[in-house]
Amino acid sequence: MKLEGVLYALSDPVRLHIVRNLASRGELACYAAVEGLDIAKSTQSHHYRILRETGVIAQRKEGVCFISSLRKAELDARFPGLLDAVLRNMKE
Repeated sequence: MKLEGVLYALSDPVRLHIVRNLASRGELACYAAVEGLDIAKSTQSHHYRILRETGVIAQRKEGVCFISSLRKAELDARFPGLLDAVLRNMKE
């Protein structure tokens, strides 16, 4: 988990939407974390890949769905206060 990767992952409004949903609602199926956004599945996959590869989220497969969870504890341990500051200051 590198700072520049995490900052890149958190720099996009779609990815921030996903992270905010995971932070406030806990583990979610992929379709639930993008609720309210009108984006193609391929675009969703792209954003989830970036979040996963940079270490911001973890995913596991359950049946036909992927369940996403925010790696908040790991992010807070590595970069104290970063995620809270980003979420607190993001525009709705």
